[in-house]
Amino acid sequence: MSPVVRSVSSDEALPKAVDAVVVGAGIVGTASAYFLAKRGLSVALLEKGHVACEQSSRTWGWCRQQNRDPREMPLSLISMRLWANLATDIGQDLGFRRTGLIYTTDDAAMLAGWEAWRPTAREFGVETHMLSAAEAGNRIPETRRKWVGGLHSVADGKAEPAIAAPALAEGARALGATIHQNCAARGLDVANGRVTGIHTEKGYIRADAVLCAAGAWASGFLGRHGIVFPQASVRQTAVRTKRTVNVGEVLYSPDFAMTRRLDGSYTMAISGRASLEVTPQGIRFAREFLPQFIKRLKAVQMGFGRSFFAGPESLDALLGKDPKIFERNRVLDPAPNRRLVNAIMDNVRGTFPQLAGLEIDHAWGAYVDCTPDAVPVVSGIEELGGFYLAAGCSGHGFGLGPGLGYLAAELITNETPSVDPTPFQLARLTNGSKIKVGSL
Repeated sequence: MSPVVRSVSSDEALPKAVDAVVVGAGIVGTASAYFLAKRGLSVALLEKGHVACEQSSRTWGWCRQQNRDPREMPLSLISMRLWANLATDIGQDLGFRRTGLIYTTDDAAMLAGWEAWRPTAREFGVETHMLSAAEAGNRIPETRRKWVGGLHSVADGKAEPAIAAPALAEGARALGATIHQNCAARGLDVANGRVTGIHTEKGYIRADAVLCAAGAWASGFLGRHGIVFPQASVRQTAVRTKRTVNVGEVLYSPDFAMTRRLDGSYTMAISGRASLEVTPQGIRFAREFLPQFIKRLKAVQMGFGRSFFAGPESLDALLGKDPKIFERNRVLDPAPNRRLVNAIMDNVRGTFPQLAGLEIDHAWGAYVDCTPDAVPVVSGIEELGGFYLAAGCSGHGFGLGPGLGYLAAELITNETPSVDPTPFQLARLTNGSKIKVGSL
């Protein structure tokens, strides 16, 4: 089942014309809409389902700098500053808390990998401390595991996936943006090599700029306009528990990750455990993703599923011949992997005697959209003036969401970017450059 998300009302009438349209109302799309509206632009935010209906509500909710690829670090620094101020700016709690992140492991190789990231931490001024076996044991109140060590990322934290994107959407509306749910974008209107508007299932909007922040659907949307965006989605599983005792705010170990929610429940998952389903789009971009598959295939299971025939990577999506494909798929809501759900619960209960009676409230599946190098795209589209892309977040989109939206707004308004946008340009994935696979 889908996670429960704070509902947002829709504006009844489409505007006839706006400065910018944002397609997709996840964390990146809502942040982009907010920062565009804050700059005084008129904005229409479109969503084929409802705000945060797909990956942005299915995430762990981590807001971190720790263990990020160096290319993402400047955006992560901006994002953490923005997270800290958004509640005051918007007047709504997004659930952001600087709780720190605690990583513990009984795998010496994993511990060495965390240690190897410390030069990056020093370069970007991130406070992080290695933990001895005794310190790791003291940080987590458990008795059934013997950690070899751990790591404390001091200033990182979490936010609430159920309320963050809705709060950003409402913040954008307070600045004049309009929100249109159950309103799929069908395609762009183009004249003389430039975007002039967008066709939706509810009508047409003239626009000077369009940002595609459509998550797993982005490649299909770009493809119908002849623009190549190598993208693949992996299917992950998470569970939400019933309210329980507090064993820590944000915890990571090799076989489980736990995030305590504001209501006293936990979101739990296993890092790196996912399914990669063979799809027409996946076959098309297999060459681009080969380096990533080689590096990470041991943690990902391959197989066939419904996504071969339906959804953002199906043949219909790849060919772009169905103008109503987006509205026929309001919400991507894959079933959770029951074996993985059982493994998550067994690992957590086996670690914490306090949680022997822990109960599941609900579980869900999700499609995490990835790029070949596991680094997001925030970019103007060279082939089409006024068209922009912010997608391919590779499981990092929630924490980076404010920074991604901020950078997208800067690009659209032709401001000097706060960070070097080069690592996030779409062209790096399509110009034949060597793919350097980033960190998880």
